[in-house]
Amino acid sequence: MTAQIDRYEVVSPADTVFAVAGEDVILPCSVKPSISVVDMRVEWFRSDLKNSVVHLYEDHDDRNAEQTESYRGRTKLNPQELQRGDASLKLSSVRVSDEGRYKCFIQSKSWSDYATVDVSVEAVGSPPVITVDGFDDTGGLHLQCESEGWNPEPDLEWLNSEGVSLSSETTEMQRNTDGFSVKHTITVQHRDDKIHCRVRLRHHMLETLIVTSSPVL
Repeated sequence: MTAQIDRYEVVSPADTVFAVAGEDVILPCSVKPSISVVDMRVEWFRSDLKNSVVHLYEDHDDRNAEQTESYRGRTKLNPQELQRGDASLKLSSVRVSDEGRYKCFIQSKSWSDYATVDVSVEAVGSPPVITVDGFDDTGGLHLQCESEGWNPEPDLEWLNSEGVSLSSETTEMQRNTDGFSVKHTITVQHRDDKIHCRVRLRHHMLETLIVTSSPVL
């Protein structure tokens, strides 16, 4: 029977860890009581992805031969902190694809336990680009605005020169490993006007302006 003193609990915050794309983030994980985990196996992996090894520490060294390619060179454990029972993982140059659920698994010779860490990644995308897509039968000007690389999904809106919101005619949203891309279209009837395309995500905002002027007769 395992002695009670050999047992420990792996703990992590219940709250989601928020990260910003391009920056570094710490994924917290430690044992209670605060005993050294230097002699233990520490494995970080994605529980929401199959066969996803994020970082492996075993036999007093990092063993990342089987590490998932997208994490190569971006993960690090602190050896000094391992002595204090802290197996938090530093993840560098965060990507949108890093968003998900992580599992911190710590195994001794006689005991093992794990904790999960949810990571949410925020990414500010590219400045919106407005393109002119021709005219309709009544002389209305077709405009298209698109922006990519956002996470989570941003809000896109058209505004006239008075700052009044204009309704988009078509909206399109796609998601890939780099985040969300959005594309909206509108038809403008009034000329000599400034049309703004604005993309928002929480406290971030990017905006582009186009001047739609009537031809000189």
